[in-house]
Amino acid sequence: QVQLVESGGGLVQAGGSLRLSCVSSGRTFSIYNMGWFRQAPGKEREFVATISSGIPSTYYADSVKGRFTISRDNAKNTVYLQMNSLKPEDTAVYYCAATRKYYRDSGGYDNWGQGTQVTVSS
Repeated sequence: QVQLVESGGGLVQAGGSLRLSCVSSGRTFSIYNMGWFRQAPGKEREFVATISSGIPSTYYADSVKGRFTISRDNAKNTVYLQMNSLKPEDTAVYYCAATRKYYRDSGGYDNWGQGTQVTVSS
């Protein structure tokens, strides 16, 4: 089990950028596959991006591909989500998650942060 704490959310105009951070407790961060998910009001939580452990591989939802970049710094126990060209439909609570299972299995994430709000105004 790991404890995850997100930060970096806020209010931004359409076309702007934000960088989310997620810090993990413990000494085993590097062995976890990490993901970002989001949930908009009245909608189900959806997958955004993931990065594997080891030599990292990344995978993105089609809706964010080319605009968002996920990265990790194992020395800092931190995973990032750089969000560029933000759109009003990106408005949601963004959650960081960790798993030891296959990184592209969005249903396998079993460690979750509390979320950070991202609001994009038009």
